[in-house]
Amino acid sequence: MPELIYYCGTMDSGKSTLALQTAHNHQSRGRTGLIFTSQDRAGSGVISSRLGLQSPAIEVSPEMDIHKFVVEQLSIGNRIDYIICDEAQFYQPEQIEGLAKIVDGLGIDVFAFGILSDFRTKLFPGSARLVELADRVNTLQVEALCWCGSRATHNARTIDGTMVVEGEQVVVGDVERKNEVAYEVLCRRHHMRQVTARISRAAHTSADPLPFTL
Repeated sequence: MPELIYYCGTMDSGKSTLALQTAHNHQSRGRTGLIFTSQDRAGSGVISSRLGLQSPAIEVSPEMDIHKFVVEQLSIGNRIDYIICDEAQFYQPEQIEGLAKIVDGLGIDVFAFGILSDFRTKLFPGSARLVELADRVNTLQVEALCWCGSRATHNARTIDGTMVVEGEQVVVGDVERKNEVAYEVLCRRHHMRQVTARISRAAHTSADPLPFTL
């Protein structure tokens, strides 16, 4: 039976890598599918992994009717055995419902990949709808790590190195940026305390004397 499966994790947990690997595995068995993405760090119409892997993809805009698009592709004779949806947290709830219709009405497997919650620890609308509708929700086994070495469970947004907890839900950035808008994965304790790697380094290199004598 076809399924709608949601693979979720924090940043740096290998979501896009797994999406590309999933597509490769199907293609190597002679299966044909579609790859969708939205607001990838590499630009429009591409799915990219931080390991350096890339693949062309169909850019999903907020107005796009994914179900209608797939039906149109089938109606002109294109074969579709599976669908990959990367950055699914950015999809509209109605688009997630369209994915469920593709599975149930068209008999096509849909594999979605994304982040559950934003920098404020709030669920993305697309992710929330996927949790509600998916046949299976799988947490990725590759664990991203906080700067302290603990398992990272939360995504933090920084502006010029300072963590922020207010602002628009979607602002494109990357964990590799050093200035402007950037992102960092933290454990819950350090996210709640707003202690980023930069703040930790600053504290450990402070010129202030230690509060005791040796």
